[in-house]
Amino acid sequence: MTVRTVLVGPRFRVERHALTGRDGAVVERDLVVHPGAAVVAAYLDDGRLLFVENTRPMVGRTLLELPAGTRADDEPPEQTAARELEEETGYRAAHLVHRLSFFASPGITDERMHVYEAEGLTYVGQRLDPTEALRVVALHPEHALEACRDGRIEDGKTLAVLLYLHTFGRTDAPVLHRPP
Repeated sequence: MTVRTVLVGPRFRVERHALTGRDGAVVERDLVVHPGAAVVAAYLDDGRLLFVENTRPMVGRTLLELPAGTRADDEPPEQTAARELEEETGYRAAHLVHRLSFFASPGITDERMHVYEAEGLTYVGQRLDPTEALRVVALHPEHALEACRDGRIEDGKTLAVLLYLHTFGRTDAPVLHRPP
């Protein structure tokens, strides 16, 4: 297999892979090489989940999403989760628990998303990037599921995490990380 880099961006690069098929023919496929991301299901003391209404210019919409973001360099995913939760929602978590990891879209990228639950939230203030336009929304889990059902939630990572948590429940796993 031959690999060459065809694009380098600030958050990812694109590699072109020459793959040999079962019939011996060589086919080129592009792969977005991504450092990975963290997604956070953050619970307020009253049980509501925090979401952000995130304006996404690349799809021309504002989407309802769980807080999430890309890992910085070799940053551990739990640090990414803590950082993104605070930056996007303004809340710091006393407890973060890893729930699962999954590939976002393995046909085109190696991006791996790491999902955390967060509790013991304290408001410390949002710290948005200059290009972000986010509004924090708190929903009871049943209202979040209704938003999945009726199409108000279109973001894949948010759908996957909410349906996973609904199917398998919240965790009593040991705490992996306590943010500073």
